[in-house]
Amino acid sequence: MTDLPETNLTMLTLAKPEGELEVYFERRPMPEPKPHEVLVKVLTTPINPSDLGLLFGGADMSSARAGTRDGLPMITADIPPPGMRAMASRIGDALPIGNEGCGVVVKAGASPEAQALMGKTVALLGGEMYAEYRCLPVQMTMPLPDGTDPVDGASCFVNPLTSLAFTETMRMEGHSAIVHTAAASNLGQMLVKICAKDNIPLVNIVRSAAQVELLKGIGATHIVNSSDDDFVDQLVAAITETGATIGFDAIGGGKLAGQILAAMEAAAVKRMTSYSRYGSDTFKQVYIYGALDLGPTLLNRSFGFSWSLSGFLLTPFLQKAGMETAMRMRQRVVDELTTTFKSHYSHQISLADALNLDVANAYNAKRTGEKYLIRPHG
Repeated sequence: MTDLPETNLTMLTLAKPEGELEVYFERRPMPEPKPHEVLVKVLTTPINPSDLGLLFGGADMSSARAGTRDGLPMITADIPPPGMRAMASRIGDALPIGNEGCGVVVKAGASPEAQALMGKTVALLGGEMYAEYRCLPVQMTMPLPDGTDPVDGASCFVNPLTSLAFTETMRMEGHSAIVHTAAASNLGQMLVKICAKDNIPLVNIVRSAAQVELLKGIGATHIVNSSDDDFVDQLVAAITETGATIGFDAIGGGKLAGQILAAMEAAAVKRMTSYSRYGSDTFKQVYIYGALDLGPTLLNRSFGFSWSLSGFLLTPFLQKAGMETAMRMRQRVVDELTTTFKSHYSHQISLADALNLDVANAYNAKRTGEKYLIRPHG
């Protein structure tokens, strides 16, 4: 084994009491693995929307300016009062970033489980991935088959397990078809493939003709374009045909979640044999799992009384589903890593590039079809 450096270059985000955000690099002491831990050389780590929420938080990125600290790039931005209120619990704490990644185990703790991973390529979950090395418990790693490209292993957890969690939730709650928004995303494309394989009807909502063609190309059947004048009619028709009564919304703000509930109600009313002033008795569920639109969620109460709108996060779902379900989901990801769960990256950048202001503004725009991958060692 080659000698390890004494320090570990790590990206940090700091909200300061005076209303300023700093994102910068720090050379931290190289961690030493405990008995049930491994030290991993991070080779790839994606920039997910959930990472951006921590990275830039409530800062006004239109005020962002480039700088340097210890010869390395730094980004500074102003935090308006609403952002300071939202970030109150993290003010003054320099936080590491990066939910998931992939790398090679270069040092292992004394336990047999840790030693068995020495030299292996592993997927990683547990935060602090925007760094050259990451030390973490064995259970936060997922061994990958020999020869796995670290690019394929970078996004093994967040998108694959979230997309699988949608179908698991559908079954657990007694639904039979799904509506999904921002459906041309990497996660959305995975969901298309899962649903095709598992014979689950899926209504995909996108926002451009190009995204319609993209999903058609991978076998999606029901695709509606929210930019079309007859979007609502298309949505009602697709939900009527599929019988979808559960939706997962990555947008969050605006009126889309309410439109989905209303379309589910319109489809349900068509099946009713008698009128009720309370609407249909078909239960309709929409989960918001993202915040591509940070504005208010707008509901026009046109969907009766049998409905629910709530939030969805992967970790609470996995805790609720239990170890057996979680392990089954993880095994499916490994088995279908280069097919169903293959991620596509529009840009690959270095760790330092990630704090180049022009690059940061580009990935922070969260454009569908653009996904950035950080390669901490070039």
